Amino acid sequence: MSNWYTDEVRAFFEAVLTLQNAEECRCFFEDVCTVKEIREISQRLRVAGMLREGTSYAVINSETGVSTATISRVSRCLEYGSGGYALVLDRTEMKND
Repeated sequence: MSNWYTDEVRAFFEAVLTLQNAEECRCFFEDVCTVKEIREISQRLRVAGMLREGTSYAVINSETGVSTATISRVSRCLEYGSGGYALVLDRTEMKND
């Protein structure tokens, strides 16, 4: 496991898992994060979905305003990361079907 994954981080993840719906998540993350941080995380998830659909960097940049550096980082995470984006995208796609 990486050096960043401490007991404190694990406790944070466990706390997130106690949230029961989107409204509880909104309340918690509004207190824990800045609005800018929430928007940036949300944009990254959108970018991941667009990349999985085969959307080009140029179109993603144009539609979202996300930098190509961030798009590239999300792309690397999709390709070589721990599978978090794919897991969430798969589950939200199933939920939306």
